[in-house]
Amino acid sequence: MESQDTNFNYKIILAALVAVIIAILIAFYYSYAQSQNQLTYLEDEKKLLVKDLSIMKAEVDRLAGLNEVSDIELRSSQYRIDELMDSVGRLNFNILKLKDDRKALRKLEAKFDSLKIKNNFLRYNNRLLTDKYQRTVEQIEDLRGRTSSLAKAEEVARKRNVELSKELKVKSYLKMQNSEGAGFRLRAGRPLKTNKADVIEKLRGCVTILGNPNERGEVKIIYFQFLDPDMAVIEDNANLINVGGNTYSKRVEVVYMGKELSVCDAITIPEGSLAPGIYTLNVFEDERLLSSTEFQLK
Repeated sequence: MESQDTNFNYKIILAALVAVIIAILIAFYYSYAQSQNQLTYLEDEKKLLVKDLSIMKAEVDRLAGLNEVSDIELRSSQYRIDELMDSVGRLNFNILKLKDDRKALRKLEAKFDSLKIKNNFLRYNNRLLTDKYQRTVEQIEDLRGRTSSLAKAEEVARKRNVELSKELKVKSYLKMQNSEGAGFRLRAGRPLKTNKADVIEKLRGCVTILGNPNERGEVKIIYFQFLDPDMAVIEDNANLINVGGNTYSKRVEVVYMGKELSVCDAITIPEGSLAPGIYTLNVFEDERLLSSTEFQLK
C-alpha cells in the first residue's frame, strides 16, 4: 500500500515538471516571436530612415554642387546626416533610440526646408541679377554702336576738315578794305540814311574789293553778316542763310574781273525792330572772314 502511494506521488511530480517545462517552452516561444516582430519592425524603420536620409543627403549634395547656399550650413547638414546613417547602418539602437533619431530627422527636415527657402531666395536674386546684367549688356552694346557711329562721323568730319584745309591753302581769297555798315529809312520809297534805330527799315553793307591782275573774270560769292549789339545775326525779311555751319544775313554774287570794285547790298527789317547800340558788319568769302567793321545806332 505504501509502495503505491509513492508511485502516485512520483507521477504527480513528473506531471508537474512536464507542465512547467511546457509553460517555459510556451513563454520562450512567445518571447521569441515578440523579439522577431520587434526586429522586423526595427528593420522596416531602418529602411525608411535610410531612404529618407539618402534622399536628404542627395539633395544637400545637389545644393552643395550648385553652390547656392552657405557652405557652413551645408557641411553641418552633411555631417549630421552621415552620422545618423552610420548609426542606423550599425543597427545599434532600440525603440527609444529610434524615437530620438526620428526627432533628429525631423529637425534636419526643418533645417533642410529652411535651406530650400534660402536657396529659392538666392535663385530669385540671381535671376534678377541676370536680367539686370542682360539689360546692362544691351545698353553697353547700344553705347558701343553709338560710339562707333560717332567715331565714323568724327572721321568724316576730320577728313572734311583736312580737305577744307587743303582748299584754304590752295585757294586765293579776295582782298577787301573800307567795309561800312549803315541804316536807312524809307520816305516815299526813297532810302534815307539815318542812325536812329527805331525808324530804320534797311541795313546796308558796302565793301571795296581790291584789284588782282591774276584774276581773269569769275563769279565770286561773298556773304554779309549783320550782328546786333548782342552779337545775334540779323535776318533779311525773316530769312537767314546757313553755309558750312555759319549763319549769314545776305548772299551776294559778284562778277569780279580783277579790278578794284565796290560792292553794296542791303537787308530789309521791320521798322522799330532795332535797339540802340553798336552793330557789326562782317564780310565773308566762303567760310573765311575777310573784313569787319562796327557802326552805331542811337
